[in-house]
Amino acid sequence: MTDRTDPATVSPAASSAAAPAAVPRLAELGVEADTDPARLDRARVHHWLSTDAYWALGRSREKQDAAIDASLNFGLYDISSGAQVAYARVITDRATFAWLCDVYVDPAARGGGLGVALATLVRDHLAPYGVRRILLATGDAHGVYAKVGFEPLAAPERWMSYGAQ
Repeated sequence: MTDRTDPATVSPAASSAAAPAAVPRLAELGVEADTDPARLDRARVHHWLSTDAYWALGRSREKQDAAIDASLNFGLYDISSGAQVAYARVITDRATFAWLCDVYVDPAARGGGLGVALATLVRDHLAPYGVRRILLATGDAHGVYAKVGFEPLAAPERWMSYGAQ
């Protein structure tokens, strides 16, 4: 499935009630979006995550490829060069739940709104499925996700985790 959806063109009804004002159109940011895993620059995504993302340092290429193959993937690509400039991965049943993870913007492309645009794209892409909850974990990008309507867990005492923290 290829999706070149621009988050600014999604109807307000498809967005969450807590959604802030529209982000700039992807074309205004000089990028286009695609969910086609065949278009991903897997080597680049692996390099970004395994060498620069605190949550994935040292992740093997094989592990990254397996994660891509089992997930819904979002790439942002520079319109002029075609180079991939950002990535996000979603683990979802496309019905009730989604986990947004591995969100990464190339360091050379940061500061221009691509992170907010990518998170908005993911949120709006999942809306037609009726997904009730999208979770994520972040150690340093709370402000980015807050702009898209994400909030701290209302009742964290209800949530549990198994495995590495």
